[in-house]
Amino acid sequence: MPHTVTRPRMPFLAANDCLRVHQVPAAEDNLVWLVECVASGEVAAVDGPSAKETLAYCDANGLKLTTILNTHTHPDHVGINRDLGRRGLLEGMRVVGFSGRPADIPGLTEGVDEGSVVMLGAVEGRVLRTEGHIDGHISFLFGDVLFCGDTLFTAGCGYLFDGPPETMHASLERLALLPAETRVCCAHEYTQDNLRFAWSVEPGNADLAQRIRSTWEARSRGECVVPSTIGLERRTNPFLRTQSSEVRASVAAAWSGRELATGAEVFAATRELKDRKDYRLLGEDALPLA
Repeated sequence: MPHTVTRPRMPFLAANDCLRVHQVPAAEDNLVWLVECVASGEVAAVDGPSAKETLAYCDANGLKLTTILNTHTHPDHVGINRDLGRRGLLEGMRVVGFSGRPADIPGLTEGVDEGSVVMLGAVEGRVLRTEGHIDGHISFLFGDVLFCGDTLFTAGCGYLFDGPPETMHASLERLALLPAETRVCCAHEYTQDNLRFAWSVEPGNADLAQRIRSTWEARSRGECVVPSTIGLERRTNPFLRTQSSEVRASVAAAWSGRELATGAEVFAATRELKDRKDYRLLGEDALPLA
């Protein structure tokens, strides 16, 4: 099946122009991020379902892959490790991942956890524990660019396979405190589906309406709308908007009699409502596309 993105984002500079970030579509909707240290030429791949797309991109663009950064251990994120191993290319590669699950990260050479520092050439990144989607999920923050795997998505968040909701809520609230200009480099292009749900719970949000219009325009051309920014997510992502009176009212109406006193309770009910998938019945005419 062809990838949902046919026109990937062009490489962009981050971390005070010390990093160049490349986007590589893989499988059907995965996004592999290649992080290149401008000074040293070292290149790290953040996750991936396989190695073929990344290796082809590196070959076409004169990049040398030296490092794998794994946010978590789901197959479409450590698949790149396994594929490199089958090709005889994993040995000698630097593999950085959560220290608490070494057996689940093929080729792990550098175990990290909350507060760890990861150097890519001369550029310093730090590790954030961002659990909820899965235990041991971590994110990598290099200056003004965040690689958050399946924790925070554009206009959404990951499923709660391990949870509990309070843990994911705390992870998202923490990421929401990052500077507004921080770019959100998540691992999938799910934006349109997430925005449909966002509109179903907050149709009075003018910023959300504008985001839907611009996203539909870009996606109609095959373009990718990832990365977004923390600022945009604060304004339009329902999972970061548990204090919105409209979101609270919409969720309360869906779960009559449910206690929604805290942000974590609102988050849990919102996540369960999205999992119910009622919003997918909304037609295009229900969206603010005109």
